[in-house]
Amino acid sequence: MKIQNNKILIIGINYSPELTGIGKYTGEMVEWLAENGYECTVITSFPYYPNWKVQIPYSGNFYKTEHYKDGKIIVHRCPLYVPVMPSGLKRIIHEASFFNAALFKTIALLFSKKHSHIFCIAPPFHLGFLALFYRLFKGGKINYHIQDLQIEAARDLKVVDSKFVFKMLFSLEKFILKRVDTISSISNGMILKIKNKSERSILNFPNWVDTAKFFPLENKSDIKINWGYKATDKIVLYSGSIGEKQGLEALIDIADICMADEKIKFIICGNGPYKKNLELITNKRGVSNLKFLQLQDFNVFNEFLNLADVHLVLQKAEASDLVMPSKLTTILSTGGLVIATAIEGTSLYNEINNHHMGIVIPPEDNIQLLKAIQEACTRDYSSTKINARKYAEAFLNKQAILFKMKETIL
Repeated sequence: MKIQNNKILIIGINYSPELTGIGKYTGEMVEWLAENGYECTVITSFPYYPNWKVQIPYSGNFYKTEHYKDGKIIVHRCPLYVPVMPSGLKRIIHEASFFNAALFKTIALLFSKKHSHIFCIAPPFHLGFLALFYRLFKGGKINYHIQDLQIEAARDLKVVDSKFVFKMLFSLEKFILKRVDTISSISNGMILKIKNKSERSILNFPNWVDTAKFFPLENKSDIKINWGYKATDKIVLYSGSIGEKQGLEALIDIADICMADEKIKFIICGNGPYKKNLELITNKRGVSNLKFLQLQDFNVFNEFLNLADVHLVLQKAEASDLVMPSKLTTILSTGGLVIATAIEGTSLYNEINNHHMGIVIPPEDNIQLLKAIQEACTRDYSSTKINARKYAEAFLNKQAILFKMKETIL
């Protein structure tokens, strides 16, 4: 059935084929919209996250346009500066370079058929100005979707240290928040923070998981043997971006202590600007029970997650309720046992505790983290794992969330 006014413009720096983070969810959303009668035009960058390096075969390109789903998806990729080690200043240049390149593409789209909806994904927060610019000339309704509270995170993590700069950034953000048609975000804690500074109602549009593709497997012993471990080993897994918000340095210390127990093995899987540094420290200290892996392909990812007895979702205290870890959705869907670091009262803390689907400890408390890992590797948490799967089916189902988004926003 053809949908009236079915053209949607999506503006976001991250997009498919990025396997983690915001790009994963934006790509899946666009695919779903195209399959449900919408024509989507995407303004984005070349895939670079979480490696902080433009992926082959995209490297070396200037602007590039791609067509998918028989022309229902048109992707305009814009050039940008990608720093190898993203410091505060380099991040600013990185995001500014994309904004400038995307502005030219936005101007070009003013001379094509109108899009009835503009879906703008932050961060970077200032992409909202591109959406407002497009609407000024072509009309349409803007939904401003906030995946990270970027400015607060930069302030609290001291990525930039200037009160004047943050005052200016919050003023610019407020300008956007007052003028877009709707605002959405991914967790109750983030929604409350956005509501307090925007004085507007905020839609709850959480990240999702395909519960039919990510599910618990029974043959845990066989899986461990297939991945080179003993059937009796206890696998502690961190999978995701390796950046400054996670505080992964503590895992090296904990793995070192756990070497006394031959059964406990650690895996850090993913990419990011701090991975090489962590590998160097691990090798220098001779921590032999900690292995580093690349991000795993989608076709083996369900089995890979089922390999783990314990899943770590680690954040520094300063990042509480500023970001909601996207990796959590797939962990819960596979019935994984989560150990999460979160401050009491935050969304992550409340969701896990209220639904009895994991273990929550204070951030940056290595003693508590070590104790939680040791207990998780020895005690029976079968009911907790069942609760995790039930929660994913009830609250994180991809089809249900995207259908609700369509009915609410479009």
